[in-house]
Amino acid sequence: MNFERLLSSATAIADNPWSGFPQYNFVGGHIDRATVPVDDLLAAVTAGMQKTGSDLASYGLLSGPQGYLPLREYLVSKLERYSGMTCSADEILLTSGSLQGMDLVNQALLDAGDTVIVEESNYGGALTRFRKLGVDMESIPVDNEGMQTDELEKTLSRMTAAGQSPKFIYTIPTVHNPTGSIMTLERRHALLEIAAKHDVAVVEDECYADLIWDGQRPASLYGLDTDTRVIHIGSFSKTISPALRVGYVVAPWRLMGHLLALKTDAGSGALEQLLLAEYCPKHFDDHVTSVNQALKRKLDTLTGALDKEFGSTVEYWYPPGGIFLWVKFDSTVDTQKLASVAGPEGVSINPGHEWSLQSDSKSFIRLCFAYPDEDTIEAGVARLAEICHNTFGVPAYGANRKR
Repeated sequence: MNFERLLSSATAIADNPWSGFPQYNFVGGHIDRATVPVDDLLAAVTAGMQKTGSDLASYGLLSGPQGYLPLREYLVSKLERYSGMTCSADEILLTSGSLQGMDLVNQALLDAGDTVIVEESNYGGALTRFRKLGVDMESIPVDNEGMQTDELEKTLSRMTAAGQSPKFIYTIPTVHNPTGSIMTLERRHALLEIAAKHDVAVVEDECYADLIWDGQRPASLYGLDTDTRVIHIGSFSKTISPALRVGYVVAPWRLMGHLLALKTDAGSGALEQLLLAEYCPKHFDDHVTSVNQALKRKLDTLTGALDKEFGSTVEYWYPPGGIFLWVKFDSTVDTQKLASVAGPEGVSINPGHEWSLQSDSKSFIRLCFAYPDEDTIEAGVARLAEICHNTFGVPAYGANRKR
């Protein structure tokens, strides 16, 4: 096949080159620009370079294939303090964002035709990856207390009776994406008991777990686990910077060896790891506290704007943390169509079908409130209400405010 034929047969990634964010951007997992600690990060990278900058001459900063040892050692202490995890630096693999960690775990454990257990509403990136791998998904309902473990038991019992065995349970227990729910301690213990009963591994995605308004992060599944069946995935993307692309996987060594064999990229970005290793011990705790205060203010602005502009035509549950609000519209609103109409008008939203296996997902949208400032949030919701009214007649003019 010649080059021109190759180009003509290739699947386009996008219709046009990226030209910047829309005026009202409520999609993606971007964070608040004002909370990026630019000065402290600059000081950290300078200090780190002065200490060990010459180690950039080697792959991995002389720390081996698992990533910069001082950052892994920081994570050992941080994860113990924040989420009750006991692990060693040798059980941590630094990755290029949590997505690389997820890809490595999937590559190590899954084959086409396998089955995974997932929460019914879920991270769109995980659902997309499972579909691309040809993996079947059994979904479990999730509510404001997390995955419904009674339904998990029913599903696994049914599968066991049919001679089926899922490869793992994928869950986002702490600040769930997209609902923002936090799994209760009772359900965490129940999930682990059920997983042990049916001999199923658990993959715990904790990327948003530090973003909790009251700072009371519950013990992780990894920390509660007594028979090393949990694989823990985390990230610095939502607390410090998504552009730094630093995530991590915590796993027992018997799996870590497989992950290292699959990670053939010669190592994730070293300068970013050096920077975080210098910054985090001094600043992380205070930084997360201020980030959560800023995010809660933005959430209050968003929910206030929705109440003002949409009134009773939308429903939402106020989450205890995170950067997303999961909003349900009147059943007459098809949010996939709403997104397609709103996008060209400068309002970007995630329709529910991208983030859920629920039968009624077409009535939901996921709104990221972290990136836009408060004035933009208010103006964007007002514009979305206008577009929704013009397209579906919802909300009715005059129902919530004078126009």
